[in-house]
Amino acid sequence: MFNLILLDMKVNVQSVNFNADQKLIDFTQKKLDKLEHFYDKVIFADVYLKVQNTSAKENKITEILLSIPGGDLMVKKTCKKFEECVDECVNSLQRQLIKRKEKLSTHA
Repeated sequence: MFNLILLDMKVNVQSVNFNADQKLIDFTQKKLDKLEHFYDKVIFADVYLKVQNTSAKENKITEILLSIPGGDLMVKKTCKKFEECVDECVNSLQRQLIKRKEKLSTHA
C-alpha cells in the first residue's frame, strides 16, 4: 500500500523597497498552489513584489517566474494592491499552463 503525499510547490517571495507581511506571503502561496490543479509538474515559483517610487496609484508590481519542465513562464502585472496583482498573475499563468498542457496532450 502506498501513501500519496502532495507537497506544496516551493515558492520564493522577495519584496523590494518594502517588507511583505506574512498575510501577503500566505495569500500568494495559496493562490500559486491552485496552479497545481491545472498542471502538476510545476517545480517552483519565484515571486518578486516591488513598490515603485512614483506618484501613480498603480505602483505595486508583481512578477512571477514559474519553473516547469521545458521552459519557464514569466508574468508581470502592475496594480493598486499586491493581492490584485497576484490574482491577475495567477490567472494569466493558469491560461498559459492550460495551453501548455493542451499542446503536450495533442503531441503525445
